[in-house]
Amino acid sequence: MNIKSSMVGLQPYQPGKPIEEVKRELGLKEVIKLASNENPYGSSPSVEKAIMEEFQNIAVYPDGYAQELRTKTANLLGVNEQQLIFGNGSDEIILILCRSFLTNEDNIVIADPTFSQYAHNAVIEGTEIKAVPLNNGVHDLDEMHKAIDDNTKMVFVCNPNNPTGTYVNEDAFMSFLKKVPKDVLVVSDEAYYEYVTAEDYPSTLPLLKDYPNLMILRTFSKAYGLASLRVGYGIGSEKLIREIDPGRGPFNTNTIAQKAALTALEDQEFIESCYRKNKTELAKYVDFCEKNGFDYYPSQANFILMDLRKPGSDIFQYLLSKGFITRNGEALGFPTSIRITVGTPEQNDKIIEELTNWLV
Repeated sequence: MNIKSSMVGLQPYQPGKPIEEVKRELGLKEVIKLASNENPYGSSPSVEKAIMEEFQNIAVYPDGYAQELRTKTANLLGVNEQQLIFGNGSDEIILILCRSFLTNEDNIVIADPTFSQYAHNAVIEGTEIKAVPLNNGVHDLDEMHKAIDDNTKMVFVCNPNNPTGTYVNEDAFMSFLKKVPKDVLVVSDEAYYEYVTAEDYPSTLPLLKDYPNLMILRTFSKAYGLASLRVGYGIGSEKLIREIDPGRGPFNTNTIAQKAALTALEDQEFIESCYRKNKTELAKYVDFCEKNGFDYYPSQANFILMDLRKPGSDIFQYLLSKGFITRNGEALGFPTSIRITVGTPEQNDKIIEELTNWLV
């Protein structure tokens, strides 16, 4: 059997090293993972009870339409229920979009570097990737607009961007959206939306009324702390959602995940607490960089990309030997950098202490 040509040589997504694997490899008793932008404070305390109550229903298929979660999410966002599509993480929404729109005659426009799954899913469909270099770590929307041609089907704007944490402000996004042809879908991936502090961050939900070619992605994996349960969602026009929904697998979000997400939504005080803590703790890394003269990208997310002017693999291995799993910048397109997820105060103090020792 011959696999489709677009799959040949394609590598699967490489997540951060698991904690138990690092413990076994290096003989460490304690390992702190600050690699995958997870919420170090977990999820709302009410989620655990909700999950336990759902175990009695595990023999029954989940609600394929995720009605309860759909209603709660729509009410919170102020959109119609028919404007939502739920997925096994927002990753699956990206997959559904690519499956629904792309062929080997099309192209997509993305920033470079940005979240890998835009290009990954497009390549599987045989689609051309037009990657436009970042400008000081930020999406260069003027150049991305120039890259659009008659064969462009989608443009992905990762906002805040992973791996840089930078953001496209409202003026830039609006200017871009107005210029994009109406038959090109603009995907605003807002996975880190709940962590954003910038006052001029785009308010995209109201734009859906005037821009049916806009799709917004959000997730329960980051600030809501439900990464292992895999629930994300897309928000778009009712017509767009109706057209792409057949590309969604049956029962793609499970019962426990739906209940956890529904319960997590009800505890916005927890989200606000995580927002405040992240803002405070992120400042510690900024202070470390400025004290030591290191470049960094101002982050609107729960991670920071720092240029420590050494090979990323060296920094990564040093921190790993000390029990910290981080993200090697070499794999992200920044060869002398490291990306660190903002942890708890204790975790951040420890890793900054190790980095300081490393400098001596």
